[in-house]
Amino acid sequence: MIQTPLTRRFDLRTPVVGAPMAGVAGGALARAVSAAGGLGMIGVGNAATPEFVAEQAALPAADELPFGVGLMAWVLADHPELLEATIAARPSLVSISFGDPAPFTGPLHEAGIAVATQVNTVADVERALAAGVDVLVAQGTEAGGHTGHRATLPLLQEVLALADRPVLAAGGIATGRGMAAALAAGAAGVWIGTPLLACPEALNSPAARARACAAAGEDTVLTRAFDVAQGLAWPERWPGRALVNDFSRTWHGREGALAGDAAARARVVEARATGDLDAAPLYAGEAIGLVTAERSAGDTVREMDAEAQRALRAAASLLD
Repeated sequence: MIQTPLTRRFDLRTPVVGAPMAGVAGGALARAVSAAGGLGMIGVGNAATPEFVAEQAALPAADELPFGVGLMAWVLADHPELLEATIAARPSLVSISFGDPAPFTGPLHEAGIAVATQVNTVADVERALAAGVDVLVAQGTEAGGHTGHRATLPLLQEVLALADRPVLAAGGIATGRGMAAALAAGAAGVWIGTPLLACPEALNSPAARARACAAAGEDTVLTRAFDVAQGLAWPERWPGRALVNDFSRTWHGREGALAGDAAARARVVEARATGDLDAAPLYAGEAIGLVTAERSAGDTVREMDAEAQRALRAAASLLD
């Protein structure tokens, strides 16, 4: 069994955390990841309600499994009720990302809940440490969804040099070999999202899972086009990595013109409501080419863990 500061703190059997992907990572996915020995997380998007948080958190809690909740700092500024609902759900870990975690760390710690935050730059690391977060997630630009512009491995090394607490690696990790590489570099665990996109426990549609399985690693784009189209208040420094589709081919790099095209913006809003993946975003990372078939989250986590153990044992043989 792989043991790290992460597994010891949260009593896990494997140092795998399921990323809190809004619209994908609900309570069923979190429960499956945690049942397999990792830490499943529930993603809370900008349109989520306190009732959603309570309903989804009840699923892993009913089996007395550890779980986490992912919140976005820029959303909490206008929706403090989401933080209140999260604290009431009593998760083991809450991630506060995409903004300053400092205003929220105190209330979470007072409730006995550990705090994580995703970092994309050295300045993010310094801010997180000053805020007193417990776990840092070095999220590289290879990651799916909203992310920064630094590659995972260089960023991870810098974060490890600066941090005195557990650091998780995120972005581009979809196999046990990738997990072993991150652990060998010094990470206390991995934060995975893309490998879980084709899991039946996810909140996404069968069509989205099929599209994920058919995509290649070269089929993603880091763009603000989908956020501009929907009028979302995402801070500009965090574009989203999604699968290329008809809409992104037309509007990526033309966000200024898109802002003035009401018909084009309306197409994305309607596509999200109808599940039209030619216009709606399907957020996925550069490791999507390694996701080739629908399979359970439990099998995904267990296979990653077993392969990581084999890779770590093989790596030890390199030493004389």
